[in-house]
Amino acid sequence: MELWTIWWVWVVAGVALAILEIVIPGFVFLGFALGAGLTGLLVLAGLAPGNVAVLSLVFAVLSLVCWVALRRSVGVTRGQVKVWTEDINDR
Repeated sequence: MELWTIWWVWVVAGVALAILEIVIPGFVFLGFALGAGLTGLLVLAGLAPGNVAVLSLVFAVLSLVCWVALRRSVGVTRGQVKVWTEDINDR
């Protein structure tokens, strides 16, 4: 049995990525952590195929979906970035 077809390996990878997000904040690793956790749950439920290439694709798609959902819900909002229309040296 290959290592990446075991469900708890995906869950441990998700926890490690979540810890990495806490240590190095940047809102990058959280989507990957959720994607790995969901992939582990799919493998546990028997819904994911045993092929490592397909599991990697499932992980990538789930990570992207989680990252986009997180970005829309808690990401950058309108008006958060200050746009300067005049230079301080023009006064």
